[in-house]
Amino acid sequence: QGDAEAQYILGLMYYDGDGVTQYQQEASKWFRNAAEQGLAKAQYFLGWMYDNGEGVAQDHQEAAKWFRLAAEQGNAEAQYSLGWKYYDGEGVDQNQPEAAKWFRLAAEQGNALAQYNLGLMYDNGEGIDQDHQEAAKWFKLAAEEELASAQYSLGWLYDNGKGVDRDQQEAAKWYRLAAEQGLASAQFNLGWMYDNGEGVDQNQREAAKWYKLAAKQGDADAQFALGLMYDNGEGVDQNQPEAAKWYRLAAEQGNASAQFNLALLYFRNYESFELLRRAYLWSSIAAHSGGILESFELLHKIESKLTESQLEIVKQTVHECEKLNWRECEVPKLSP
Repeated sequence: QGDAEAQYILGLMYYDGDGVTQYQQEASKWFRNAAEQGLAKAQYFLGWMYDNGEGVAQDHQEAAKWFRLAAEQGNAEAQYSLGWKYYDGEGVDQNQPEAAKWFRLAAEQGNALAQYNLGLMYDNGEGIDQDHQEAAKWFKLAAEEELASAQYSLGWLYDNGKGVDRDQQEAAKWYRLAAEQGLASAQFNLGWMYDNGEGVDQNQREAAKWYKLAAKQGDADAQFALGLMYDNGEGVDQNQPEAAKWYRLAAEQGNASAQFNLALLYFRNYESFELLRRAYLWSSIAAHSGGILESFELLHKIESKLTESQLEIVKQTVHECEKLNWRECEVPKLSP
């Protein structure tokens, strides 16, 4: 049968292209030889290859089979991966208590991803009784291993006083650690804390900095907040074209406040029928899909500036949007 450890090492060499030509099918062959002899780390790696369709045809049931064999031997990575299979119902029947069981076994061995996911299950009451204190415990263990998502979640618990005493300075600390790793949601929350002087000294330039980092990653709330700063000249030089840019990006993701502010910006600065048409459309979207009551008042103001023929045109555009349930309507025509 050969030496299982040597087979595993040879599999790694083929997988990484270390000293040999990289060849994933050959890697899977050697992992299988070692896995069939019971080597847990080879069983895990073979399961991973089946899970991702690397070197073998993708097969989630086969992946779950090899993850289980390794997990039952105590391999933490396999326990975590098997937990995910049960959580998602991929390759096995969905079973959240079983997912929590495997996450816990991996978490108790120090696997940060398992600690985080077990924390989420406690936080949301999925597969286990909801317990914010337990969630905080597992988030903290993962956060101390520098897992950004856990740092953010722990910050959120401190921010909201769930499972821990409310402490906004501590919240800002954990948000910052996650934000510095590039997590957009943490960047937005840290920006909001600087914007409002909660947990940190108020500093709108610092707020704009963190909003922009999150906005560039597509965070709609950050895009709206950054647009507002450019619109009002807070933390940045006032720049309404830049405000319109960020409002529009957030508006196109369904942010109702951004939709209304974009409409208002177009209306305040209209020099042509096209800008009024855009204002009318975005105000209609904010009113009907976002429930922004001020939008109805704005619609009446816009109507007063339009001729009967122009109003007929814009109402036809709105009618077309209604048929699309206010989603993805006329977005290309709205781009400058």
